[in-house]
Amino acid sequence: MTKITGMVVGLILSVIMLLLGIFAYFDTNQIFSNKNDLSLQTAKTISFMPSVGDALKSASPTDELQTLTERISMQTNADYIIIQNRQSEILTHPDPEMIGEEQAFDDGYRAVVFGGYYNIESDEFMGSSIVGKAPIYSEERELVGIVSVGYLKENIFSDIIDRMDSILYFALIVVVIGILLSIFLARHIRKDTMGLEPREIATLYRDRDSVLSSLNEGVIATDAKGRITMINRSAKQLVNLSDTYVNRPIQDALPEVSISETLERSEVTLNNELHINQRVIILNLAPILDQGTVVGAVATFRDKTEIKEMVNTLSEVKKYSEDLRAQTHEFANKMYVISGLLQLKSYDEAFQMVQKEVASMENNNRMIFEQISDPKVQAILLGKMSKASEKKIDFIVDENSYLNQLPEHIEVTHMTTIIGNLIDNAFEEVMSQSERKVTFLTLDIGKDIIFEISDNGGGLDDQHVAHVFQPGYTTKGEKEQRGFGLFNVKETIDELKGDIEINSDENGTTFSIFLPKSDKGGSEDD
Repeated sequence: MTKITGMVVGLILSVIMLLLGIFAYFDTNQIFSNKNDLSLQTAKTISFMPSVGDALKSASPTDELQTLTERISMQTNADYIIIQNRQSEILTHPDPEMIGEEQAFDDGYRAVVFGGYYNIESDEFMGSSIVGKAPIYSEERELVGIVSVGYLKENIFSDIIDRMDSILYFALIVVVIGILLSIFLARHIRKDTMGLEPREIATLYRDRDSVLSSLNEGVIATDAKGRITMINRSAKQLVNLSDTYVNRPIQDALPEVSISETLERSEVTLNNELHINQRVIILNLAPILDQGTVVGAVATFRDKTEIKEMVNTLSEVKKYSEDLRAQTHEFANKMYVISGLLQLKSYDEAFQMVQKEVASMENNNRMIFEQISDPKVQAILLGKMSKASEKKIDFIVDENSYLNQLPEHIEVTHMTTIIGNLIDNAFEEVMSQSERKVTFLTLDIGKDIIFEISDNGGGLDDQHVAHVFQPGYTTKGEKEQRGFGLFNVKETIDELKGDIEINSDENGTTFSIFLPKSDKGGSEDD
């Protein structure tokens, strides 16, 4: 508040000083111009009086002329009116002792010689003065003398200073009023800025700008009328906006976003899913409140792709953890059996069990490592085999499977989401069957990569097939945290520009996935 008050008072003082200077300059020029005009006009008036010319031709003109000049001096506020005859003798003067003295026509020769009427700055009589000079003629048009009407500069400046004093008193009153108004203004501004000083406001603005620029979430703020007041860098990139939308209604920038409920009823909207610029955006809306009054709204945006990637990563870690636990548990059970057989000295049975496990592992490893060359798919299948062994499921990798290294655009998260979810769903589907069988087939032929996961479960009816890829939809009784596996599978396949087919009857279900080798979804040469 002190800084604002000081700045306002300084501004008022500067303006007043500037105006005083301008006024003094023009006033001084005007006064000098008026004195010039008045002195010359008075001198002309006196010179044109017939009585003056007649008096100069008389034997004793001083008595009559002195009275006349004193009266005119009082009327015109002239400091002196001096009349001289042709012989330069002073006939009238404010100082009686100067009457009768001779004063050379140094500054008056133009009037004496040429008969001119003019102004001049002179100090020949009583000091520096503005003097008007005029020749005096008799009735016969004979030059008989000159008249000099003068205004002392000292007195002129004194009058100007007196005028300035009154203006300074007025300026002082204006300064006092300005100080009071500046204090009122500073308090009003401080109230609007919630008691913060300008330095603190600048610090908050700088910190806010840095914080908003560092956020990955898009942030758009509006005022109480829905006009955009701020857009951060992430929002510009996420929904393709620019600073040209500032001070414009948010509907101009994002027609999909409605903030009327937030502004009118202070309602908070969370996790609203919108399709903006061919992206799935998660939108949150919250009101901006000032002492309980809605003064605006703030909208935050987040690309659902990032959330999906995070969920997929967590799901992948969880599945790997479960698969490792299953593999560890199954291996521990088998070790316990072998240990028991050795303790019972049933060496032949222990040896046969070890041989069976080695043969099974060699067969699985041969199928996986010799015919499937991609390490991402190898890791997923090894984990699922251990899980199937624990659940007593016959998990078969078709002997006709063949897969080269996957293209770079198909990442491990894609495979985990597609293959992992479909195999896990197949495992759950066959758990109610007496004979549990799941088959995995992959083919790397031509322009597409093909995956097939088949089970011998109860199958899906047409109604379930039509809705199986919808988010939250499930054929199982428990819906909490379920129904998103196949939805994620479909979204990942769409992201890779592939296709998925479902064939289902009472003998089981087969999911067929076709992924193009080109990351643009186009064809490649064989």
